[in-house]
Amino acid sequence: MLMAHPAVLKNLIDEYETLRVLHAEQGSTAVRQRMDDLAYTLCVSTGTRDIDAALIAARYQLPGARPEDDSLLTS
Repeated sequence: MLMAHPAVLKNLIDEYETLRVLHAEQGSTAVRQRMDDLAYTLCVSTGTRDIDAALIAARYQLPGARPEDDSLLTS
C-alpha cells in the first residue's frame, strides 16, 4: 500500500475536522462534497473504509504518534 506523506495527512485531518466542527455536513452542496472528498481521500490514503477508522489510522502515521514503549522496562 502506498503511504501518504505525513504533512499531507495532517492537512487532510485538519481540514476535515475543521469542516466537521463547523457542521459543514449541513452546509451547501459544495461544502458537503468537499467533506465527502476529504473522507474518501483519507480512507484511500490509510487503507480504511470509514472516516473514523481513517482518522485514527492517519493520526497514527503522524510523527510523534508512537512514542517509545517502555512498558517492558523494569524499575
